[in-house]
Amino acid sequence: MSFASIRIITDDVDALTAFYETVTRSTAARPSPLFAQFSGGDATLAIASPQTVAMLGDGVATAANRSVIVEFEVADVDGEFARIAPDPSTVALAPSTMPWGNRSALLRDPDGNLVNLFSRPAS
Repeated sequence: MSFASIRIITDDVDALTAFYETVTRSTAARPSPLFAQFSGGDATLAIASPQTVAMLGDGVATAANRSVIVEFEVADVDGEFARIAPDPSTVALAPSTMPWGNRSALLRDPDGNLVNLFSRPAS
């Protein structure tokens, strides 16, 4: 079995896609107005409207889940944080060094999901 993707269900595909385009410095593939995806490495981050899962039944997937942290490993946490320049109200953790050595910054995407920009300590 291979891990393929994570899909975030949102009521505002355009806003969430624009946010992740800024974070990833890449343009999402947009096969439809209801769906966007970022492919990199071995996995895909997909962003979709609730309409894309409607056939599965009412309430199967909604745009109100704040239980996932989307993580991006970066070379320079402080530099990426400054580049993205998040609204201070969306910052959950300014760039900090964690007790285990990772450098990390946590911010919220337009839907309130946590996004972790992190780097591992040099070995």
